[in-house]
Amino acid sequence: MTVMETTSTRTDSCAAPPHPHRRPAGQDSYTISEVVAFTGLTAHTLRWYERIGLMPHVDRSHTGQRRYSNRDLDWLDLVGKLRLTGMPVADMVRYAELVREGDHTFGERFELLETTRRDVLARIAELQDTLAVLDRKISFYADAGRLYEQEKTEKAG
Repeated sequence: MTVMETTSTRTDSCAAPPHPHRRPAGQDSYTISEVVAFTGLTAHTLRWYERIGLMPHVDRSHTGQRRYSNRDLDWLDLVGKLRLTGMPVADMVRYAELVREGDHTFGERFELLETTRRDVLARIAELQDTLAVLDRKISFYADAGRLYEQEKTEKAG
């Protein structure tokens, strides 16, 4: 899939930081096994992404083997980030559809990502509360352990 989001003045290539294993543009033809090694995804997952429309167009070699580009890897990086947010697969597929439909869908893409962002912030707040509880418990047990060792030492002495 060659996903590139553009406006007349800006391009959002979904690009992640440069990767040392990536080839220069024009020489960026990767097999499915190379993409599996780069991304940690399984070949089954990559094929499933194609079937469900998350990656609807992956180039093929003259023998029909999948050939992925740097832009495909960028898209997979974005999909991985969206997965980490907890975004439902249906929403990721919808986002991919909106990208393919063109610039007139910017508003809907914005709303979809903004909703996901709010969900992530809510989860972060929940995790911070959970972390605070864990910190209190850890502090309690650290103090209790020191007192126990101190009492044990005093009795032995």
